[in-house]
Amino acid sequence: MYFVYLLVSKNKKRTISYVGYTNNIKKRLNNHNDSKGAKFTRGRKWKLKYFKTYKTKNIAMKEEYKLKKNYKLRKKIKFGGKN
Repeated sequence: MYFVYLLVSKNKKRTISYVGYTNNIKKRLNNHNDSKGAKFTRGRKWKLKYFKTYKTKNIAMKEEYKLKKNYKLRKKIKFGGKN
């Protein structure tokens, strides 16, 4: 099983998001929060806002790419459907 996930981090001025995929979502979130994840995520505290399960890595990678490029959907997820 693979997961596509969206993390959010808030600071005083704005809310930012990060999209990724993994086969162990708990471990990956902990890595991001311990500054051991992707370079972009280091130094911030992240919360899991969304995830979806896929059967294969290949499908998960394709769906991750789609979510990364779909800024309208990311914004909708980030702010809980309020636009």
